[in-house]
Amino acid sequence: MIPLAELQDIIDASGAAPRVEAMLPVGVRARQLTVRTLLAGMCLAQADHRPAHLTRVHQALVSLSEGDQWRPGVITDWKQGPHLLTYRQTEYAFGLVAAALGKDEPDGLPSQALQAVCDDLLEASVPEEFTDASASLAVDWTDLESFSRPPPAKGGDCADPKASRGHRKNNLLRSEDELFYGYYASAAIMMPGENGPAAPELARRATLSSCRHDPVRAFVPVLTSMPGQGIPLGGC
Repeated sequence: MIPLAELQDIIDASGAAPRVEAMLPVGVRARQLTVRTLLAGMCLAQADHRPAHLTRVHQALVSLSEGDQWRPGVITDWKQGPHLLTYRQTEYAFGLVAAALGKDEPDGLPSQALQAVCDDLLEASVPEEFTDASASLAVDWTDLESFSRPPPAKGGDCADPKASRGHRKNNLLRSEDELFYGYYASAAIMMPGENGPAAPELARRATLSSCRHDPVRAFVPVLTSMPGQGIPLGGC
């Protein structure tokens, strides 16, 4: 289990939390769950190999030690006494963030703002001593099934309309592709350059796209934006 403090250091180094916080509407009463703590909860859930469900994020936060719950506001003082963060509060804060980083007309690709947040968080996770270890990247994609069933064959709504039907290689002896409903997850991992020194295999970029989009075309803009962010590209 990765300590909460380490995840908070990455989130703070990325600068993503205050940037997203500034995009959210200001209510009459301050939200108990800040963007910083929400991101920490999401990281905790994934670091503990939990499914990426919002209920697991809330569970990860309320399962922290009492001291770790007080500091980020999972427990806070209300008029009636200490108040433990509820799932409903978690759902509300996540909804605000999703709306702020989403697109007015979803097309199966992340918005520029959402991709920038993901880029900054991943880059901040690379230890400073390894940021210039190699400019070479290994790039690939994999299938990621949606939690939702596909839309009915005769048409109609489903729980995840942004997803789409895609093809993946099966593990059987025959060579046919297998259909699935969901997304393509693409990632770029640092690799040693040709005849270069050893380098740790750290994730530098990632994106998620609906299967209605070619994963290669969807990932190219993420990679080509790296030099503009001061990160040179070697071989891919």
